[in-house]
Amino acid sequence: MEMYFNPTALGIILGYYVLINIILYVTMVIDKKRAQKDHWRIPEKNMFILAVLGGGLGGLFAMVFKRHKNRHMDFILVFTMTSILHMVAALLLIGKFAFTIN
Repeated sequence: MEMYFNPTALGIILGYYVLINIILYVTMVIDKKRAQKDHWRIPEKNMFILAVLGGGLGGLFAMVFKRHKNRHMDFILVFTMTSILHMVAALLLIGKFAFTIN
């Protein structure tokens, strides 16, 4: 019985989560700037979709560091819950595809 490491699978899994979190973070920063200038805003459903796709942690970082949407309980709950769920999913995916036992 041997354990094999697949760096490609690990890179794909981690790369996806890093990218989707950066996308949500940047989306919230853009929305904050548009709100300050009283311009057209990014729909909230788009931010929720990005969180469900795995960007919840990026949304939480934007809430803390850019203080955007940090008083909206629905954003706090969705971003927190999706962050936890996707961390568990990432660990399961890494265990399944990045480390295999033969």
